[in-house]
Amino acid sequence: MATLQASSFLRSSCTNANSSSSSRRRTTITAKINIPNIRTNKTSQLPMLISDQHEQFTINPIEELVLSPSRILIHDTNVDGLDPLVIEKLYVIKEAVADRVEMHRNIGEQRSQWNSMLLTSINGITLAAATMAGIAATSSGDSVLGLKMSSTMMYLAATGMLTIINTIQPSQLAEEQRNATRLFQDLHNQIETTLSIGHPSSIDVKEAMERVLALDKAYPLPLLGVMLEKFPSSVEPAVWWPQQRRKQTKSVNNNNWNGWNSKLEEEMKEIMGVLGRKDQEEYISLGKKALKLNKFLAMSGPLLTGLAAIGSMFIESDSASHGSNWAAMLGIVGGALASVVNTIEHGGQVGMVFEMYRSNAGFFEYMKESIESNLMETETERRENGEVFEMKVALKLGRSLSDLRNLASSSSSLKEEFASKLF
Repeated sequence: MATLQASSFLRSSCTNANSSSSSRRRTTITAKINIPNIRTNKTSQLPMLISDQHEQFTINPIEELVLSPSRILIHDTNVDGLDPLVIEKLYVIKEAVADRVEMHRNIGEQRSQWNSMLLTSINGITLAAATMAGIAATSSGDSVLGLKMSSTMMYLAATGMLTIINTIQPSQLAEEQRNATRLFQDLHNQIETTLSIGHPSSIDVKEAMERVLALDKAYPLPLLGVMLEKFPSSVEPAVWWPQQRRKQTKSVNNNNWNGWNSKLEEEMKEIMGVLGRKDQEEYISLGKKALKLNKFLAMSGPLLTGLAAIGSMFIESDSASHGSNWAAMLGIVGGALASVVNTIEHGGQVGMVFEMYRSNAGFFEYMKESIESNLMETETERRENGEVFEMKVALKLGRSLSDLRNLASSSSSLKEEFASKLF
């Protein structure tokens, strides 16, 4: 309609210009020279306006669906082969993932602050109790009883706080949330890539939903009931992904190997073996050592403060002890050792180190399953593109393509190197 109106206006403008030209041509030559300029300006501006209006309404089909959500509800037909309902679902998942990124980031910062504040508070209480025990052992009179009671109560409070903090491991909780933030951000970027350069389908929606739920299960937000076990009986790699599924391709070409060949398959098999024998095994071994150290420290801290509380309870004054006051020694030394143990455990963030090792082992397990799921698929057209997959593996392991191939060729040597150069 706007085009028809513009055409009518163009004709009327040209007619007016011609009539004006014929009337002015009889008077002066100057008017004759100026008329073409006026007519040219009027007629040349109108097509530009029409063209600008046309360009303003010519937008990307995906952007049109996002900017005009009502069109998704009105039209059931696809736009350039894109399903509007699939686009809408992916944007809903993308918004939910962005919200989870922010939640896990905020909670991770909060739990990191827990670790710092509780460490400082418990060490302050413990050292104050040890100081009171020492003063009580060298004092006499009515003040001894008050110092003994104060020291005992502070040691008991420190014992209870240490029991709680050693159970929940705030540094490990913070590391879990940092990992969840990074993985949700990675999922968010993948959804953006699918929307921008791909042709989303219902399979993409289903896979994105499964990944969100798998991450929610792997890194829960609540502390009660669903918190990850901090002292497991065995160290297992972290798992944050759903079961690997076959890749569905939009077109099948029997003459196209989809970037795969026998050499690349052998290369991937060798890399998968190195990941299992070297990298994953190394981080599981380190995780076991960190877990043993953390268990020892978690039991030692409350035990030492408990013994110090018992010692401070039986402290005798200097005149009554006759130079031998084992209770005072227990109260003072136990408190000092408890502060050292607490500092090593939570200041050194041993729980965070254990979670980092467990997460790294999970990363290598994920790499192995990704390679295996592609190799298990006999139809190469249904696999991920071989060249793209090889580049992805190289980047994840911190290697160049040539370096990755050299790793596969040297995997059978006596001195086998680690597959990953990142960590």
